[in-house]
Amino acid sequence: MTLNFSAEIEFSAGQTTKAIFDSVSTDNKFYPENPVKTKIKYNKNILIQIESKQIPQLRANLNSTLRLIQASYDTINSVKI
Repeated sequence: MTLNFSAEIEFSAGQTTKAIFDSVSTDNKFYPENPVKTKIKYNKNILIQIESKQIPQLRANLNSTLRLIQASYDTINSVKI
């Protein structure tokens, strides 16, 4: 028997939510062979769903995704006029 582990995160970053979604979802498209299934959806908020057969892979993917979101948010806010 193989267990699947999952995590789901939903968040909003105000007016920058869509720009962050575009940045993060683009990165996710260029790694289709990733053993961790990651879905990123946008509907006023960003919803991230991650599923893996191994907890370390799930944790690593979740950390990477959250760091990418933080970097996108920081970059957008650093150039606000």
